[in-house]
Amino acid sequence: MDIASGMWMALVLGGFPLLGLLLWWWNELWYVLPLKMRHSPTGAKLPPGVMGFPFIGEMLTFLWYFKVLRRPDDFINAKRTKYGDGVGMYRTHLFGSLSIITCFPAVNKYVLQSDDIFTVEWPNVDLMGPTSLVSVSGKSHARVRSYVTNVINRPDALRRIALLVQPRIVAALESWAQKGRFKAYDEANKLAFENIGQLFVSMEPGPLLNTIDNLFTGLLKGFRAQPVNIPGFAYHHALQCRKKLDAIFRMELEKKKCRKEVLTGDVMDGLMQIKDDGGNQLSAEEVTDNIVGLVIAGYASTSLASMWAIYFLAKYPNVLQKLREENMCVSENKKGDLITSDDISKMKYTNKVVEETIRMANIAAFIFRLATKEAEYKGYKIPKGWKVILWIRYIHTNSENFDDPMCFNPDRWNKPAKPGTYQVFGGGPRVCAGNMLLRIQLAILLHHLSTGYKWKLLNPDAGMVYLSHPKPIDNVDITFRKI
Repeated sequence: MDIASGMWMALVLGGFPLLGLLLWWWNELWYVLPLKMRHSPTGAKLPPGVMGFPFIGEMLTFLWYFKVLRRPDDFINAKRTKYGDGVGMYRTHLFGSLSIITCFPAVNKYVLQSDDIFTVEWPNVDLMGPTSLVSVSGKSHARVRSYVTNVINRPDALRRIALLVQPRIVAALESWAQKGRFKAYDEANKLAFENIGQLFVSMEPGPLLNTIDNLFTGLLKGFRAQPVNIPGFAYHHALQCRKKLDAIFRMELEKKKCRKEVLTGDVMDGLMQIKDDGGNQLSAEEVTDNIVGLVIAGYASTSLASMWAIYFLAKYPNVLQKLREENMCVSENKKGDLITSDDISKMKYTNKVVEETIRMANIAAFIFRLATKEAEYKGYKIPKGWKVILWIRYIHTNSENFDDPMCFNPDRWNKPAKPGTYQVFGGGPRVCAGNMLLRIQLAILLHHLSTGYKWKLLNPDAGMVYLSHPKPIDNVDITFRKI
């Protein structure tokens, strides 16, 4: 009996390490080894890296750095230390897909500008919608993008938007002062969503908009989650939120189709009028997918950038003082309380603060592409069907690209960034269509904040969370009052 027990114990102790080793190398043996054995006429090889465990790949390692250690940049630093710099490419298995990580400016630029090879491919594309602007290519992408650019990014559109969103920003700041203490993330999120709701769907604040806001919050948490459709997982909850959003927007779409009055001029109205070369309008699914995609891009970026602006200005009073001086000067030379897009274009320091806030916010930590055919870059190959994860965050936090990158320093924008090192809005033919919408809303907020209010962080040394988006763990708890 003792001998048998000892044998079983030996098998267990010896077997588990072997099993763990086999599982760790399984993806390498199954996916990578056949590619390495295949002859390449150019001698190109796969980038260095490791594929991790079956199904989950390196997700545990990813979560270790992002959620446990809360040092997200060390995920890439560890790869550079182990495999060397090379050209900034590493193979991996993340978010349920075989992937190549790119984290240097030059290779990112190559991927972003090669739209004929690398198409947009979000890890959980069903959450964004298969017919949304970020998911489609070719003529379908061009016609919707052209409309979106005209309605939210052109100079005449920005003039209209500046006057449309500003009264709500002014009213929100006054209500913040009355509260005295609040979490900046929560209030910035509410303000951004109300403005986006007005611009995109002509929805006024109320119970329905609050419901939609909560559903979008649940939806966002599923984008960077492992696609496990089981109750209790973030992805499953996000799918349920998406179904409810579809039902609400389909109902709003039907209301718009049935009404007899003049069009409101919001984005949904415009999407309903778009026609292809054959005179066909967008389907209800296409309109709904695009509204969901645009709202996600519009309100998430604006709310997070606004929160970070409040945070950084409290941490760097010298920056706030310079910002206040410039904006006070603008206010003194104006008759009314509102500023215009023309005013904003002349506010040099304010625009530097905007760019620095967006850089440090790192709202889109990574961008996803799919290799539609095998590609080569400087001796390394990207296999057909593999995802490419452009690690945008690392571009902006790497001291090789920006001096003292974690210091909030708007004066760094006195001169242009090094080529390819500022990729907050992506690049190439798919550069973010709403980049100016974010900039103008943030500049307006900065103007009214700096000229009328003062605030203080209650937890200046609060820790950070990085998923699904980076923010202080206390959601920026502040006291806030009028000057």
